[in-house]
Amino acid sequence: MKQDADQTNDLIYSERISSDKTEALFPALMLLFLLLLIWRVVTGRLYMLVVVFSIVFTLFLFYSINYRILNIRLTPASLRLKFGIFTWTVPVDNIEECDLDDLPLLMRFGGAGIHFMTIRKRYLASFNFLEYPRVVIGFKRKVGLVRDISFSTRQPDEVIRHIHGAVAATGINQYHHPSNSRSTSLHKRG
Repeated sequence: MKQDADQTNDLIYSERISSDKTEALFPALMLLFLLLLIWRVVTGRLYMLVVVFSIVFTLFLFYSINYRILNIRLTPASLRLKFGIFTWTVPVDNIEECDLDDLPLLMRFGGAGIHFMTIRKRYLASFNFLEYPRVVIGFKRKVGLVRDISFSTRQPDEVIRHIHGAVAATGINQYHHPSNSRSTSLHKRG
């Protein structure tokens, strides 16, 4: 994708992260199911297992290619998360809250890639790698069913600072909520 000069000059923050664990795990699983598939084809038995191993091999092939790198780009207008062929863009004017994501332990280790889950009755999309902390953003207006999005980053404090700055630059102070606010739900998810 070619970027015009305005997109590059307006860039506030950019990060490109990958995961050694993911780069080892997905190809290893892909290879395992490829070997199982070859074994079943060579023996000529259990056609159903050939189908299952083919599907699982293809799934891990896709994961190996698609979930290698997460690109994060923040401009004055939007936050863009790109994981392979999947892109999620959040307009800055739709950001209500931003903080560290502290998921319950069982939800924290759901794997690498893109996941959807319900946390405290709020539907969350997550772009993540296992070994990095996550930032969570609460939307003013939900996007489809999604109310929050979280993503992995090596520098969560810097990302949060830049997002708060971008939101403040819109001239709308969205971080001072009345006492009935839900801001604590983003801070403490555990």
